[in-house]
Amino acid sequence: VQLVESGGGLVQPGGSLRLSCAASGFTFSGYGMGWFRQVPGKEREFVATINWSGGNTYYADSVKGRFTISRDNAKNTVYLQMNSLKPEDTAVYSCAARQRSSGSYSPQQYDYWGQGTQVTVSS
Repeated sequence: VQLVESGGGLVQPGGSLRLSCAASGFTFSGYGMGWFRQVPGKEREFVATINWSGGNTYYADSVKGRFTISRDNAKNTVYLQMNSLKPEDTAVYSCAARQRSSGSYSPQQYDYWGQGTQVTVSS
């Protein structure tokens, strides 16, 4: 099982980034997926989650209206479109997969994790 994130980087406040998470080694279309973020010294924070079909999504209040999670089961990839970025969005962003068709906001519900990609929002 492998989850590989990409698309992180340095962006100015108000800018946008699109993160991707490429999955392999399991039946991606049957798994709920999530995005989480973590700042050194703080607990991992839920960002967004999506069910197996993409028809059901859920967001943290802090990103609602600015971030969009989506997935392409043909490409075994989940995305996180991040708009109107703020300095407080700076973190390492990781994707995760759970052996259930539904998503979850709880990191304990996930079975597989990627290494993460750094997002820095600064002028």
